[in-house]
Amino acid sequence: MAVAVTDIGPEERSLAADLFDTMFASPSCVGVAAPQIGVSIRAFSVDVTGHKKADSCHGPLVLFNPVLILARHLAVAREGCLSVPDFTGNVARATEVVVAGLTPEGGTRVIEANAFEARALLHELDHLDGMLFLDRVGSLSTDVFRRKRYK
Repeated sequence: MAVAVTDIGPEERSLAADLFDTMFASPSCVGVAAPQIGVSIRAFSVDVTGHKKADSCHGPLVLFNPVLILARHLAVAREGCLSVPDFTGNVARATEVVVAGLTPEGGTRVIEANAFEARALLHELDHLDGMLFLDRVGSLSTDVFRRKRYK
């Protein structure tokens, strides 16, 4: 499990930049958690800008010490992950969430998100607790699929 930061300083701002760089360098990526890049800190980046399934969109964001305040209205949808690049899976997640955390500037930010952005936030929160989307599928035999690769 990733550990909380006690202060936002130059190292945390550098981590935020690394999270953005990794996310933007990965095709179709909408989020990256610090543990995915080898840093056991409670931080992640998310950006669903331009995604066809997005309704709410808060643009590119990084949150440190994010906390889920509200989650409601479950729906099953397909997810993928940089940590498991060859597979996708059907995962039930809340379609409305409220998440709060610290920004790279040290301020508090509260995000009210729905639809795909809510799913992305919850997916990244799971990474901070050592979970992958595969831990949330109902059945590994019926709810996990080999990702289609297009050339």
